[in-house]
Amino acid sequence: MSWFLSALGIILALLILSLAIYLITARRYQSSDSVANSYDQWTEDGILEFYWGEHIHLGHYGSPPQRKDFLAAKYDFVHEMVRWGGLDKLPAGTTVLDVGCGIGGSSRILAKDYGFEVTGVTISPQQVERARELTPEGINAKFMVDDAMSLSLPNESFDVVWSVEAGPHMPDKAVFARELMRVVKPGGLLVVADWNQRDDRQKPLNFWEKPVMRQLLDQWSHPAFASIEGFSELLEATGFVEGKVITADWTQETLPSWFDSIWQGVARPAGLVRFGVSGFIKSLREVPTILLMRLAFGAGLCRFGMFRAVRANSVTPSEESVATEVAQV
Repeated sequence: MSWFLSALGIILALLILSLAIYLITARRYQSSDSVANSYDQWTEDGILEFYWGEHIHLGHYGSPPQRKDFLAAKYDFVHEMVRWGGLDKLPAGTTVLDVGCGIGGSSRILAKDYGFEVTGVTISPQQVERARELTPEGINAKFMVDDAMSLSLPNESFDVVWSVEAGPHMPDKAVFARELMRVVKPGGLLVVADWNQRDDRQKPLNFWEKPVMRQLLDQWSHPAFASIEGFSELLEATGFVEGKVITADWTQETLPSWFDSIWQGVARPAGLVRFGVSGFIKSLREVPTILLMRLAFGAGLCRFGMFRAVRANSVTPSEESVATEVAQV
């Protein structure tokens, strides 16, 4: 009995120590540099790419969701987003800006499978370097370091602006919305997929949702999540949108991704050999956050939002002044 109590005490002490380390080593958002540094580190060690592949985003499992290979679901997500956004009706040579391109997985599919001329931007220099390494000759995709909060690109310069799961890293969602719409050509498309919080204006966060959301922000360098309703309003408030922003909720279609991402560590034990004990510990450290993400999306605290907007062919003088101000930021 004393042996059992001693073992139980040791296990409890280890759990408390692990929790303390998890909380102390959180990657809290401090500035755009903290986001860049986080992605630089994730890219340099190669662990995220090994388990998540070239697409550092969730997968699409169908509606209703079906069992599917984790990496295949990510490719399917890109094609589903293309169809949902109407990009499959656009001709080869269409210019596309991929905002928050990661290591270029989506950009390469858009260029290779659809014949688009793609420019990918990310705030991480290491991601740009890796994206270039992974892009074969003949694929019309180029990559550059840029800040989505203040893009160095001219007004009205792309037929399509595309972004997947970049929004949570943006400290000012209104500025992000204006920058996305600013660089879309008149008549062009904006298509965005993002992690969103439930609209707390309609239903405030309760006692357990607040600490969960705090960890979802702090652990992965997120300053805030927008709601689907709130970000739609911000896009329309730019004055650049023709009509209304079209939205959809893909929470159920993407939900299996969270458990599947954890299963990768079990199904692909070669990672333990490749990255050693330190890599195993680093990977294990992310499991609580992934479980919290699954809890949040499964319980309705978070939603996976899709956004589609058409750039108006003309803007009012007041809206033009806004565009000029944004371009000068």
